[in-house]
Amino acid sequence: MRLDFIRPLYERRGPYASVYLGALTGPEREARWRSLRDQLGQADADTLETLDHQALRAEPGRVLFTTHGDVVLTETLADPPAALARWSPLPHVTPMLMGRGENVPHLRVVADQAGAELAVFGGGSPRTATVQAVPWPLQKTAQGGWSRRRYERGVDETWEGSAAAVAHEIDEQVRRIGAELVIVAGDPKSRSLLFDHLGTKSADRVLMVEHDISADHDQFERDVETALDGWLDRRRDELLNRHREAAGPVGLPQVGRALREGRAHALLLPGELPGPVWVGEGGTQLSTDADELRRWGVERPVMERSDSALARAAAMTDAELWFTEEVAEVAAVIRC
Repeated sequence: MRLDFIRPLYERRGPYASVYLGALTGPEREARWRSLRDQLGQADADTLETLDHQALRAEPGRVLFTTHGDVVLTETLADPPAALARWSPLPHVTPMLMGRGENVPHLRVVADQAGAELAVFGGGSPRTATVQAVPWPLQKTAQGGWSRRRYERGVDETWEGSAAAVAHEIDEQVRRIGAELVIVAGDPKSRSLLFDHLGTKSADRVLMVEHDISADHDQFERDVETALDGWLDRRRDELLNRHREAAGPVGLPQVGRALREGRAHALLLPGELPGPVWVGEGGTQLSTDADELRRWGVERPVMERSDSALARAAAMTDAELWFTEEVAEVAAVIRC
């Protein structure tokens, strides 16, 4: 999982109120919020006032991260964890990350003679676009006559031009969001022409969907989910194998050192790690020994949850974070 989206949390000094709310309305929401609010006894008045306004809105389950009266990040949760509220030096992001799951940046493309419908998932909210080249001519004629060959050549050129235009947009989006998959459905010839025009980076990420999407859109959605799940499983297995083959760091002291040195490509966590660790204000300042932090120049180390400190360090060093039952404690995959 890429953690770019939580980086703004660490660009603001805490402490933070981390509030997880279920999908409640009316009196239920008010009663639940009163109970949660009591768990934020040390929060400043501005933060509590902001949360009073936000928490009582009738919305689906969501999480709020608030400091000094400002909501720095909020996200709707499809399957929210148990309601909780925490006031702590760092935002308590682990329940959100575990509930959110790994989002794979990807493109969904439905191609035909005229161009394609393109959906982009990654780098912000999902968005769609229609990509078309010259709309005429689009179909070959069965009629004879002296103009047939010229007409059919025009159809092929238009088809080719549409494929080139779609390929250009796909290449740009792959570059922009770092897409890991390009899932392509639609007309067989259009798919083939499109593939021929793609750049190497995009072509290496293509997965073709063979059935007719116009006849079964639900099947296309199932194919997409299967493709994404397959990519996640392969990626997780790849990281685990890299960690094992290189005998990568295991445990907080070793993983913390790898993060401080910028050597960690990904962290592997078994789940929540509520155990304590000492942290400073710097993104990678974490240690099981407070005196070690003081030797680095941290005047007042504070105690924090291990998973919160690790998530901050991963986000601030561009390391990925993955949850897996294959590790018993935090482990790191070292950069190649």
